[in-house]
Amino acid sequence: MHTELTADPLVLYGQTFQSRLMLGTARYPSPQVLKEAVQKARPAMLTASLRRQNVTSGDTGNRFWELLRELDVPVLPNTAGCHSVQEVITTAQMAREVFQTPWIKLELIGDDYTLQPDTLNLVEAASRLIKDGFKVLPYCTEDLVLCQRLVDVGCQAIMPWAAPIGTGKGPVNPYALRTLRERLSVPMLVDAGLGLPSHACQVMEWGFDGVLLNTAVALAQDPITMAGAFAQATQAGRAAYRSGTMTEQQAAQPSTPVLGTPFWHQA
Repeated sequence: MHTELTADPLVLYGQTFQSRLMLGTARYPSPQVLKEAVQKARPAMLTASLRRQNVTSGDTGNRFWELLRELDVPVLPNTAGCHSVQEVITTAQMAREVFQTPWIKLELIGDDYTLQPDTLNLVEAASRLIKDGFKVLPYCTEDLVLCQRLVDVGCQAIMPWAAPIGTGKGPVNPYALRTLRERLSVPMLVDAGLGLPSHACQVMEWGFDGVLLNTAVALAQDPITMAGAFAQATQAGRAAYRSGTMTEQQAAQPSTPVLGTPFWHQA
């Protein structure tokens, strides 16, 4: 029976988004390229770091803030560069005031080389932010127990990495990511480590609810076209997941019917 795919919005903390792609705003060759890449991809949200883009002072910060408002895409502030729980809380509260939003992408770095999240203190930071009224999207590893604890303290969505930030390696631990998707029912967006549109398509085929990209688009030779490619790949992966992929077989299976084949072909 043919089943037509109906409207399939992304829902986070009760809010609906028509796109399942999020984009970062750092490292683009120019503000104009960022603007055109965003217009090409039409993402659900744009991440912005209060530390990297000081929108409260200076011409550069003012221009960046004006660009964000011109793009008219919801902003997801993040706590990039924070190494302690208190640093996270302070940065998040400042971002809420500056960007006028309760949304926050929680980043608490535990290792400066891999930029791996601080898995020992991440849950505490998430819990305190949620109690303070934030809609928290925590950047985390693919560790099942960690992700379950984040859900337990009130995170209604999580953002596990595919690989360390900026590496472009794609999913380095497919088993863990697929196990995570099977075990937890909250929305999950793969954040960090994707380098190719095929990587985004793959994790979406596994049932992840969205992806967040920055470096893979910003450092492409043609960021604008690459933004569009990632948007299309994300949609294709989601459609494939919802369509129900075939079961993998161990042996070849004939796909061409033999009805009507001349008898001498069957000798």
